[in-house]
Amino acid sequence: MHQTLISVDELKVKIERGSALVIWDCRFNLMDVNQGRKAYQASHIPGALYVNLNKDLAAQVSDETGRHPLPALDKFAELCEVTAIGPNIQVVVYDDCGGAMAARAWWLLQAIGLRDVAVLDGGYPAWLEASAPVVTEFIMPQPTAVRLNSYDQSMLADRKEVAEFAPDTCLVDARNAERYRGEQEPIDPVAGHIPGALNRPLQDNLTSDGCFKSAELLRSEWQALLADVLPEQVIHYCGSGVTACHNQLAMEIAGLNGSRVYPGSWSEWLKYHPPA
Repeated sequence: MHQTLISVDELKVKIERGSALVIWDCRFNLMDVNQGRKAYQASHIPGALYVNLNKDLAAQVSDETGRHPLPALDKFAELCEVTAIGPNIQVVVYDDCGGAMAARAWWLLQAIGLRDVAVLDGGYPAWLEASAPVVTEFIMPQPTAVRLNSYDQSMLADRKEVAEFAPDTCLVDARNAERYRGEQEPIDPVAGHIPGALNRPLQDNLTSDGCFKSAELLRSEWQALLADVLPEQVIHYCGSGVTACHNQLAMEIAGLNGSRVYPGSWSEWLKYHPPA
């Protein structure tokens, strides 16, 4: 079973063999929220089911939350049920943007205790590049029964903890350098970053072809960034708690286990800590 990444060739073999699989198509564009579903309807990996970032992988935004709050457990359990996720089933999630969206699905499923979840390395572009089969039809699987008790709090950090920012804690911002430095902000009302945070743009985890760098290279780069900070002392954030998951996934691939994600991220932080 795969718990971080799965290659195109490995997924092709599993599909050809009829292995027990659940595949989520997580393609989504923050600037055009209908683009992902349209792309899915045009073509997708055989057996894949479309999962929408705003509707399925996040709750309704409120005055107190960031842009992509954690989905309510009952709603997320319902999603898992209708897409037939269950024990001993490999879950594969993919997108078309280097895992930036799929990593959110990976992280949420990990946070409810489902470990056999993997991001398709290279995503849909790599699938097409390999001339792997695609389909247009949608087939609803037989639902399963899923019971969720809570999110694994060891994978989350809340705003209070981030605000206290203990000396032995390290914040890492996954947004691009221009947003981190406050030079531009296309989405949130204020540019900048949480005081004291380091910057590791998610694109730094990828090679030029959109696949993740090797575990050895990721480990070397992350250790250079973190210096003496232990993995379990790291808290990831971004604009809304989505792409932060990409950095956590990269650390897990590198064998640097135990970091956490601040789901509210910059968009929530601003509501409680507006810049002076």
